[in-house]
Amino acid sequence: MDYREAGVDVEAGRAFVDRIRSLVHSTHRPEVLGGLGGFSGCFQLPMGYREPILVSGTDGVGTKLKLAQYLDRHDTVGIDLVAMCVNDVVTCGAEPLFFLDYLATGQLNSEQLTQVIAGIVQGCRIAGCALLGGETAEMPGFYQLGEYDMAGFCVGIVEKSQMLDGSQVQVGDIAIGLASQGVHSNGFSLVRKIVQESLGEVSWDTRPELLSGQSLGEVLLTPTQIYVKPILEARRSGIDIHGMAHITGGGLPENLPRCLGADQSVQLDPNSWLVPPIFQWLAEAGQVSREAMFNTFNMGIGFVILVPRETAEQSRCWFESQGIRAYTIGEVIEGTGGVVGLLS
Repeated sequence: MDYREAGVDVEAGRAFVDRIRSLVHSTHRPEVLGGLGGFSGCFQLPMGYREPILVSGTDGVGTKLKLAQYLDRHDTVGIDLVAMCVNDVVTCGAEPLFFLDYLATGQLNSEQLTQVIAGIVQGCRIAGCALLGGETAEMPGFYQLGEYDMAGFCVGIVEKSQMLDGSQVQVGDIAIGLASQGVHSNGFSLVRKIVQESLGEVSWDTRPELLSGQSLGEVLLTPTQIYVKPILEARRSGIDIHGMAHITGGGLPENLPRCLGADQSVQLDPNSWLVPPIFQWLAEAGQVSREAMFNTFNMGIGFVILVPRETAEQSRCWFESQGIRAYTIGEVIEGTGGVVGLLS
């Protein structure tokens, strides 16, 4: 008996690493030291920082992976994985430097996981960070054939004097909402329940009239928007950003208060932005309340920046010029750390 008979093909694992080597190398920045295949990845800190602060983040994609595996389409969830990490890291003003991934599967399917890695590589390119390394674990008996799970890890850097920590936010600051590309990577346990349990004959291939000819699967696999480069370029261009929030699980009510200072809340106008049709379809199909929708999904706003009132319109227009739909959605008020006005 050997390892292969137990379900782990070491040679296939080596071949898989060789197959993705050029993909990984295409993301490398000048600070990357060494290549793929060592016990660890090495990265030299960029020059020019006086008081560099390293910022880290980790996340996964959640049960959206179930949809990717059901439809046998694996080229977008890697982008989601990167996005969920780098969008978090940039909220304090940090530039993502490098990314690592962890993939676990029951049996290594080289074609399937190469698609996943290709998505991770694309996400790293969009974010401007290096894919420094990763781990692929073959775990027979733990995952079913064709199943996999993954986690991502990101490290960024910011000058201490430029770091955002909530203390910069002022009452009267304006909230600018940057549009999402749809559901992104949160709330898929509810999405799956609506499609699989509430609707009976409806499948991922169903093309609701609301979605203009696209199937549910196509729309829901749209990857998470990566906001990193426009955010960093905005700050370099002199746009004064006082706070930022990545709108993930828990929606605006849970995530937006995380970037506020003490004794502050945000007053939002829910009629000030365009909610993508997929959210209307989910609410109607699953008979989901308005409150539950806002507490589960991003509802069309994937990222929020807080800026001074006098520069709010200039800031909004700047993001529009970068190809990101931006809306003036509210303002910071005195309060106890919540979001008000969403259900009015």
